Amino acid sequence: MEQLVTIEIFGQTYTFKSESETARAQEVVDFLVKEVRKVENQLKDRTMHISNMAILVLAALNIVNEYFECKRKNATLLEKISNRSDRLIRLLERHEPPDDFVIVQAGTEC
Repeated sequence: MEQLVTIEIFGQTYTFKSESETARAQEVVDFLVKEVRKVENQLKDRTMHISNMAILVLAALNIVNEYFECKRKNATLLEKISNRSDRLIRLLERHEPPDDFVIVQAGTEC
């Protein structure tokens, strides 16, 4: 269901439709506003004027950089989990369980 979400940046208010739930869309909006403010604070002591567009682009670059860092960390974690799972499976396959030990696969009954 589409939701209307409002964001205010640089004194301008923008309203857009979102297919996400309201809380999720608001979380995204809040994150963007936070990143824009962070860039503004980093640049406020500069003697030259930085345009609002430049601030938005820098905020977007920071967000994309964080996104790619999360993707890289996630891929590394998945690779570690996969390697450990493979190692555990090989260890389990090498040793026969005792007679009273039953391995039940998901979706099956004892």
